[in-house]
Amino acid sequence: MDAGPLVHAAADTDVDPSKPYTVTAAQGSRLTDVTVTGPDGKQVAGRLADDQASWQTTGRLRAGTHYTVQIAADNGKGGRGVTTTAFTTLTAQNLLTAELGPDSSGSGIYGVGQPLTVKLSAPVKDPAGRQEVERSLSVRSEPAATGAWYWVDDQNLHFRPQTYWPANAKVQLVFDAAGARISDGLYGGDRSSLSLRTGDRVEAVVDAGTHQLTFKRNGELVRTLPVTTGKPGFDTRNGVKVVLGQEPQVRMSGESIGIAAGSSESYDLQVMWATRVTWSGEYVHAAPWSVGSQGVANVSHGCTGMSTENAHWFFENTRVGDIVQVVNSLGDPMEPFGNGFGDWNVSWEDWVKHSALGKPVSTSGTADGGPGQAWGGLLPQV
Repeated sequence: MDAGPLVHAAADTDVDPSKPYTVTAAQGSRLTDVTVTGPDGKQVAGRLADDQASWQTTGRLRAGTHYTVQIAADNGKGGRGVTTTAFTTLTAQNLLTAELGPDSSGSGIYGVGQPLTVKLSAPVKDPAGRQEVERSLSVRSEPAATGAWYWVDDQNLHFRPQTYWPANAKVQLVFDAAGARISDGLYGGDRSSLSLRTGDRVEAVVDAGTHQLTFKRNGELVRTLPVTTGKPGFDTRNGVKVVLGQEPQVRMSGESIGIAAGSSESYDLQVMWATRVTWSGEYVHAAPWSVGSQGVANVSHGCTGMSTENAHWFFENTRVGDIVQVVNSLGDPMEPFGNGFGDWNVSWEDWVKHSALGKPVSTSGTADGGPGQAWGGLLPQV
């Protein structure tokens, strides 16, 4: 028997994807089953009312998408039937997509300090829209952690755990707005995802007061290295930094940090075993010219210098995402954003306040390992 007379669900071409799609039983009839299926063959979640008089979608509908609806109903008098209809959602004027970071090149293994980043294709200023964006983002890790999102500006978000990532963890980030209404005329676009792994918990602490670098792996002290940091006027930034990239050899020019060519402070050098920690040009690197001062005095232009042998060892034992913390320097605090990843210098309380949802989330769940990221940069300072 055709269930058509038992339901109200006419084909429609102008369904608003931000609102639930509803099927209603005719008077005296009840719905027994409803399925809404997209062009990819996936069903949209829905809920049948307790009295079985109506059914509506609870899952998201995509904008500009054709859906098939299959409805089973009966009239309580032995009359039963199934009917098929369809609807098409409105095409959005603009679709919001997300570029996820770190990107999908490189080894796929990062240090435990690596934040996750999201760059949106359009600014989102409305608080409700930001909440929808956060609900569209999911982070899973094995082992699990507690983390939160931070809106750096209208288009950029960072995610970090309360403390560093667990060592040797699998991490997965997914953006799936799937047609959700973000703001007037702006709907969620294509799904995107990335997966990565963390390595050992590597933490290097540079003490500008004692001129020593202590290197720990998974909480165990591995080596202590004599170093030199920024001299007066070029003091190294205090605080927690994250390794951004590594270069076996890099040109370092004083002009890149505003030092006039030919002045008493000018330099133009090819430097070995350079591990970058800020975009403005702060590195941990080989400085054979200052070996006599390493462990004794601060004589650099802001970088952490060490012998060539020690710099090579440090280079080989660190990776992108590892932690480098500077203490007891007279320099300014590390910037939270814009000059690398200073995310860990923001207190957890303040970090959570910059989440649109205003609360931390658990990363419990399953995560598949995958590729990671390589970095570029500017000319550095010595």
